[in-house]
Amino acid sequence: MNAPAEAWQQHPLERRERQAQVVGALQAVLPAHALLWNSEDTTPYECDGLTAYRQRPLVVALPETYEQVQAVLKTCHALEVPVVARGAGTGLSGGAMPHKLGVTLSLAKFNKILKMDAASRTAVVQGGVRNLAISEAAAPLGLYYAPDPSSQIACTIGGNVAENSGGVHCLKYGLTLHNVLKVRGFTVEGEEVEFGSDALDCTGYDLLSVVIGSEGMLAVTTEVTVKLVPKPVIARCIMASFDDLRKAGDAVAAVIAAGIIPAGLEMMDKPMTAAVEDFVHAGYDLSAEAILLCESDGTLEEVEEEIGRMSAVLRSCGATAIAVSQNEAERLRFWSGRKNAFPASGRISPDYMCMDSTIPRKRLADILLAIQQMEIKYGLRCANVFHAGDGNLHPLILFDANDADQLHRCELFGADILETSVAMGGTVTGEHGVGVEKLNSMCVQFSATENEQMFGVKRAFDPLGLLNPGKVIPTLQRCAEYGKMLVRGGQIKHPDLPRF
Repeated sequence: MNAPAEAWQQHPLERRERQAQVVGALQAVLPAHALLWNSEDTTPYECDGLTAYRQRPLVVALPETYEQVQAVLKTCHALEVPVVARGAGTGLSGGAMPHKLGVTLSLAKFNKILKMDAASRTAVVQGGVRNLAISEAAAPLGLYYAPDPSSQIACTIGGNVAENSGGVHCLKYGLTLHNVLKVRGFTVEGEEVEFGSDALDCTGYDLLSVVIGSEGMLAVTTEVTVKLVPKPVIARCIMASFDDLRKAGDAVAAVIAAGIIPAGLEMMDKPMTAAVEDFVHAGYDLSAEAILLCESDGTLEEVEEEIGRMSAVLRSCGATAIAVSQNEAERLRFWSGRKNAFPASGRISPDYMCMDSTIPRKRLADILLAIQQMEIKYGLRCANVFHAGDGNLHPLILFDANDADQLHRCELFGADILETSVAMGGTVTGEHGVGVEKLNSMCVQFSATENEQMFGVKRAFDPLGLLNPGKVIPTLQRCAEYGKMLVRGGQIKHPDLPRF
């Protein structure tokens, strides 16, 4: 299995000479204020939300027009310089981490909402528009954009497209993939490209589904047409407490098995509820081993009926306490803890690494109990919060990045969670992407042949391997080296998986 032909890796020029060459070429197509290369200016771009891994880019380009984006790509392609597109930098897998010999292409200035169409329930927005800004602009029309990642106040729609982001309401309303009609942008060669259409379907291969979730490896997104949905008449949230993790996990599966699709179905374990309660005072039951948040939205009659059915299921599964929001303020208070889980974790630990795997709902309790054993094994704490309805886990491993041994143990802990998830029938990522964080874990889930097929798609779009190189798809050599490391460390747990 071979990666795309990355000729730039063999470039004879040293970093300083290469930087001067690239800066000189880009100065011809960008205004002076749209180009950064001094270390003090490029340092803010050295990582995304995965702060454990950092690398300063050679140059940061901040174009302001589509023509400038096109010119930057054409220039970099001619010089065989790697390009890493960047939105708000809120990603959690290192997908926007720069390349040391490449250009970071910031789309932050593409922040305009170009069109709101109430009749078709769509919006056309530039890639740098914040997720929440779409709903704010659509609110006067009685509409909103459904995918709502926890970082929605800051994350951009272009980044959402790259990672196929979800959020607490993705169970009912779907991920980014299900809420986007069209993506426009440029190939690595600077060619204008469009995926999808304004219609519900388009002819030919479904390349829209290929591009969404491709983590900036196939094209640079500049414009997105999203679907909007009507704001529900009312929404109410159940907060259910459980004295046992297995009861809580079984309750999630039971709700879905009852034919109910909640607007949101989230779960937090005891360490996480303690962290968020101290931060936002949401009124969580601190004696509970796990808390479920189950939301219903729609008409008054629909919500009343669904809340009653969900409450009955939760009680039958052993809920020790059930509270139902009586007004909008109380509903938002219930959700405030879940929405602030990440910053709350930052208050109790110098650093945390947020993992992102997906497992079958029926295995929720199994994975949580396995993580408890891993805490003992690796000597680190872990708080869990996740989209329980679709089995998307977000374990937050707490550690101190200034301690090299803790960082190493954290990496092993995270890899163990991902491998165990795959062994339980799941995947190594749900919505955060692979980036650099999960490259080794891709060796566990996919065989060499499968990874080669993914490289085939990459080569079709980007033959030189210039867009976001070294991420998402592991090379055969990397998988072999990772396998040897696991054997030496006695870390092999599931030898039947497709690893190396």
